[in-house]
Amino acid sequence: MKISLIITTYDRPDALELSILSALRQTRPPEEILIADDGSGEETKRCVDRLAEDSPVPIHHIRQSHRGFRAAMIRNKAMARAQGDYILLVDGDMILHKDFVQDHKAAAKPGHFSQGSRVLITEEKTVQVLRTRQMDFSPFEPGLMNRKNALRSPFMTRCFSGRRKGLRGIRTCNFSFWMSDALSVNGFNEDFEGWGREDSEFAARMLNNGVLRQDIKFSALAFHLYHPRCSLSSLSVNDQLLENTVRNQLSWCVNGIDQYLRQ
Repeated sequence: MKISLIITTYDRPDALELSILSALRQTRPPEEILIADDGSGEETKRCVDRLAEDSPVPIHHIRQSHRGFRAAMIRNKAMARAQGDYILLVDGDMILHKDFVQDHKAAAKPGHFSQGSRVLITEEKTVQVLRTRQMDFSPFEPGLMNRKNALRSPFMTRCFSGRRKGLRGIRTCNFSFWMSDALSVNGFNEDFEGWGREDSEFAARMLNNGVLRQDIKFSALAFHLYHPRCSLSSLSVNDQLLENTVRNQLSWCVNGIDQYLRQ
């Protein structure tokens, strides 16, 4: 089982550095790390290049020009470069628990994708974390907003994890799936531009294609640094795209990953 970790980022190199460093200290490292860069500047490139120099894990930087929020496109480009048969998706402002990759691997089942949880960090705590480069967190320390998600317990994972129907709570900031399942629905739908719903629509097509959802609780922990709320200007259009997929039980998108696989 070869695991590719894809980290999506845009112009936040201080957070990205912590995210990459947390990925490099995993008890079970991924086979590769791919930085899916939605048009960041040179500071991000310098950050990735510096970390890649001494990394025991190959780090690949996949970049595209910045023309607004195009997460679907850059994730497809990164997946097209991935060598793993299992994909972990996180955002570049997520700090990963040292057992994050191992926990996703342990939960992986054929015909399933996995939705992990996140711990939200307050704005004040985020400033402190970036200054001190903190990567370990206690469920009891101040600055964590939903601290129950910071508790790692294999026993509670067995009790509370499992299959779930529907799209509520789908977030690709902590998400994993088999590459073959992603290819069978043609990856992310690049008709989605601007923030919102591209992750839910991707999950909807996998569900429509017979892939089951499972939620991971109390393991695969990831800590989400604060950021201002994204623009909602594209949300109404993206909601319509998602509604069309759900209503018509679509399992394939035309504007997807296959265009990069043919190159």
